[in-house]
Amino acid sequence: MEHVYGYSLGCDLTKRDLQAEAKKMGRPWDAAKGFDSSCPLTPIIPKEEIKIGDDTQIQLEVNGAIRQSSPLAKMIYSIPEVISHLSELFYLQKGDLIMTGTPAGVGEINVGDEVSITCGELLPCKFVVGPPSSE
Repeated sequence: MEHVYGYSLGCDLTKRDLQAEAKKMGRPWDAAKGFDSSCPLTPIIPKEEIKIGDDTQIQLEVNGAIRQSSPLAKMIYSIPEVISHLSELFYLQKGDLIMTGTPAGVGEINVGDEVSITCGELLPCKFVVGPPSSE
């Protein structure tokens, strides 16, 4: 893991309605993933400054209710496995950001919802879901 600079928390949001419509029409669904404020992130913390291990708990709350909670050991793929697989598909470079996925419990969030994600010693990722940019 010497090639990893650090860790951050983020929330890779998807507009499921746009995704479903694009899939049904056999079209790319870029707009369902790449909209304004679609991926809030915390600052990256150098790995030497924190401890992240299999027993580190990742948790997501919406309006104070826990929606997702799991130790990192229960993720389908470990962080080293994700990096190894991606490095076979892409030329990874300094500054690349890899999103690893999420525990079970993915669900809908709505305008006005307060979201909080925590994982061990990382800075919490907190945001309020805003209205679509067309409003």
